[in-house]
Amino acid sequence: TKDDPMTKLLGISGALRKASTNTALMRQAAEIFAPSRFIQADLDLPLYNGDVEKADGIPAAVQTLADQIKAADAIIIASPEYNKGITGVLKNALDWVSRTEGGPWAKKPVAIMSAAAGRAGGERSQYALRLALAPFDIDLVQGPEVLIGANSSEFDAAGKLTNDRYIATLTTLMEKLRAKL
Repeated sequence: TKDDPMTKLLGISGALRKASTNTALMRQAAEIFAPSRFIQADLDLPLYNGDVEKADGIPAAVQTLADQIKAADAIIIASPEYNKGITGVLKNALDWVSRTEGGPWAKKPVAIMSAAAGRAGGERSQYALRLALAPFDIDLVQGPEVLIGANSSEFDAAGKLTNDRYIATLTTLMEKLRAKL
């Protein structure tokens, strides 16, 4: 499947903001990975509520996300760091998908990355994300870590990384993700 012309890559950004540097980072990672089909997940989901699930079942948008995860050959997740952890939007999506049938995450090759205002580039959010993904039995690419610090100054107006070192690290991460196919 490494050179399969039908390779499907799912991108998940932990930010909803249109101008998010994490969404830009995810898109650049997808360009480097060069799948034949790239899908960007929509995490604008209702807050998880067990009463809602019991009364109405899994919301359609959540089932769509679970189906996209299951159908993907590989997944990239880019998450900002909010208060030393992952965003509520991302955690909510993980919680909802955990309630769906069929274990969509099982054995999926996944690469994570982050862009944040602090100089550590989201290191704590990546640690928290690793913990949040642990129950899903994914095939996580362990490194290199892509941690974009001072994110507002590392992307150009078109949303592209400008630092050659970050581009090289992101390229290596995508090569390692592709090698898992």
